[in-house]
Amino acid sequence: MDDGVSSSQMGFELEFGDGEFELNQEDYVVSEDEHLGILIEKEIHLCFKKDQALVSDEWMKRARSDAINWILKTRAALGFRLQTAYLSVTYFDRFISTRSINSEKHWAIRLLSLACISIAAKMEECNVPGLQEFQLEDFFFESKVIQRMELFVLTTLEWDMAIVTPFVFLPYFIPNLCNESQPYNILYNTTMQLIFTTMKEVNLMDHKPSVIATSATLVALDQQLTIEDVELKIKSIPQHMRFLELKDVYDCYNIMQRLYMERTRREKLLHTPGSSTILSKPIDMTENSLINSATMSKRRRLTFDDDKQGGGGNGCDSTKENPKL
Repeated sequence: MDDGVSSSQMGFELEFGDGEFELNQEDYVVSEDEHLGILIEKEIHLCFKKDQALVSDEWMKRARSDAINWILKTRAALGFRLQTAYLSVTYFDRFISTRSINSEKHWAIRLLSLACISIAAKMEECNVPGLQEFQLEDFFFESKVIQRMELFVLTTLEWDMAIVTPFVFLPYFIPNLCNESQPYNILYNTTMQLIFTTMKEVNLMDHKPSVIATSATLVALDQQLTIEDVELKIKSIPQHMRFLELKDVYDCYNIMQRLYMERTRREKLLHTPGSSTILSKPIDMTENSLINSATMSKRRRLTFDDDKQGGGGNGCDSTKENPKL
């Protein structure tokens, strides 16, 4: 290599025998279309399909709702990014789409939730707290138990953890779908709220991230679109033919539109004089402050060897690879 090349120069040289090959910064520049293509390929790699068994399982619906509420509360308490919470729920949904958890084993749902947000934090956060710093109000798990559950999740998901989320598509979709007269920050915040509201209601494996991002943006723009309107809109998105199916987008749009209208009606009812309706607080899309954790005076210590409170049956000793759920 030529030692005379200044570090301030944009390129560098590599010697191959008698010749030289120069790599410049421009060689690594990826266009928007190329980057979108990369995201599409990553999305295709992960299989998304509706699981009717999960839809009909009322216990799992309730357990999943509780898990998501706990993940969102823990994210706020530890100051994690919103992306971390969404990724946690994605891991959770991928896991329960592959593995079954015996009904009424609430400790198993909480342990899975903890493992998912811990792994997501390692993927997304610069500063990851120790396992014992995660907020647990009703159960206490030893660090080695959590680590074994993390490994169980990782192996179940085949160590494929760097997955795309709807958020990476928004910089492409919002500029192409919105009008210049619409404030970008308001549209972005509404879109984000819709994504997280939908996350609570549907298994994230039912819809591709690009479909969720497109549908949320469209609902934020207009809640009265017909299927013809949606078709016209998505044609403005680059490479839409490669990854956006009209039926998938319109079905997801209708789900989000319904959730949006339900929330709007609740908000109107909340502001009606004499109303005692309690509306859950929307997620602050810009929040990064810590909140006080709840008092945790009563916690049960569970290990995989605890037959009465934990895994049941013979439990799982420390030599086994996976916990028994």
